[in-house]
Amino acid sequence: MTNRLADSLSPYLLSHASNPVDWWPWGPAAFEEAQRRDVPVFLSVGYAACHWCHVMAHESFEDPAIAELLNAGFVAIKVDREERPDVDDTYMAATTALTGRGGWPMSVWLDYEARPFYAGTYFPPTPRAGMPSFGEVLSAITDAWRRRRDELTDAAARIAAALNSPSRDVSHTWAPLATGGSVGTGFEGTAPDWSESAAAAVAMLSRDFDHAQGGFGAAPKFPPSMVLEFLLRHHENNRDGITDGGALNMVTRTCEAMAGGGIYDQLGGGFARYSVDGNWQVPHFEKMLSDNALLLGSYTHLARLTGSNFASRVARETADFMLRDLRTPEGGFASALDADSKPAAAPERPAVEGIFYVWTRAQILDVVGVDDGEWAADLLGVTAAGTFEFGASTLTLRSEPDDPQRWSRVRRQLLEARATRPLPARDDKVVASWNGLAIASLATAGVVFDEPSWIEAAREAADLLLTCHRSGRRLLRVSRAGQVGSAPGMLEDYGNVISALLVLHAATGETSWL
Repeated sequence: MTNRLADSLSPYLLSHASNPVDWWPWGPAAFEEAQRRDVPVFLSVGYAACHWCHVMAHESFEDPAIAELLNAGFVAIKVDREERPDVDDTYMAATTALTGRGGWPMSVWLDYEARPFYAGTYFPPTPRAGMPSFGEVLSAITDAWRRRRDELTDAAARIAAALNSPSRDVSHTWAPLATGGSVGTGFEGTAPDWSESAAAAVAMLSRDFDHAQGGFGAAPKFPPSMVLEFLLRHHENNRDGITDGGALNMVTRTCEAMAGGGIYDQLGGGFARYSVDGNWQVPHFEKMLSDNALLLGSYTHLARLTGSNFASRVARETADFMLRDLRTPEGGFASALDADSKPAAAPERPAVEGIFYVWTRAQILDVVGVDDGEWAADLLGVTAAGTFEFGASTLTLRSEPDDPQRWSRVRRQLLEARATRPLPARDDKVVASWNGLAIASLATAGVVFDEPSWIEAAREAADLLLTCHRSGRRLLRVSRAGQVGSAPGMLEDYGNVISALLVLHAATGETSWL
């Protein structure tokens, strides 16, 4: 038995199509149904590679008792945040305003004018660590809707008014979203002097820079791709005469620390979403196209500017990962690889986060033998106690191997052995914006490293966007297996696709892209 999500394009929505919850896709019909039934809306937002989204789905949305509460008292809407970033952004603003934090899965309760009155993220199936259970929250909101409706509608009006305040940089308008509209932004004023502003920004970043472990601020640490790009450009603009303010040093140290840590896949290339610690040791294991496309650009530009063999290696391995693991049969690039996968020894059990990527010393020795295994385990920071969970370790490479040929052989053997493990699921939808990032980075790297096949891959992805994702003069955001969805292109889709076409024009000299 399936629900209304069975016709969705999104793998995330399709994964909920067999839930006992009577899910609705985002759109005016769901809000009209809520008004007809005179019930509130429950909005759940997540994405396919999200670990805690999987947890809440298994604990709550697959539970018939929870489904009964949801179906009786609410119209339940499920949204893929990658398909509808406008919806996600709007209600994440409400969630962070109400709770002081955000994240996914995002759980928001709305009136049928699409105004939020209560919000949170993950709710457990039973009360835990001071958190109410999801069932308790549903029952309390149902009771309040019946007995204290005025309080909820007043709260919804106040929240919407606060988030629509002119003092906010982004204007969130609730009702138009329910009917298919979009969020607008705007600013006005005199443009600053860029040289002074850039120098001031570099000085500010320097104060927040982690000199010991790279990156900026404390844990959790996300790869600061756009900051790295800014610092590289600032360095390039200030190599002669005025100092770069330490910009290149911050980039080099951060790139070395990230690529040496567990956030980087030492065997297969490519970066995970973020590190839960300050030393880039333990990642949240999902691997996103957008992150890797941006970081391919960062390491490519670092190699171009400095001639760094290290940066060249990481850029090449990241490009290889994108082409090997994310490329789709249509020539585009899939959105992400999941953080979770099945245990090899017990594939009937639920998926476990990170188990595809981590190793014990015994596992390494079993694959490559005792001599190479002891050497490789020490090189990769695999300890007897483990640095992750279950006695396993994330793989790190804090220094370049003293025997590159030996490392190349061992790495290949370990990668081949890992490929026999149950693979993480792949979200194979093609997002226009992120494919734009991939096209630009691959085309640039193809020129810098003299790899014509990378430029050809960028060309094929651009062809897909222009043939499949274009409707007249408009872009559509998402396709899957060559079938385009109805989600409209957002500003980021237009900006990144335009940028990609300009880079591809520069890389190939072909005027058609221009």
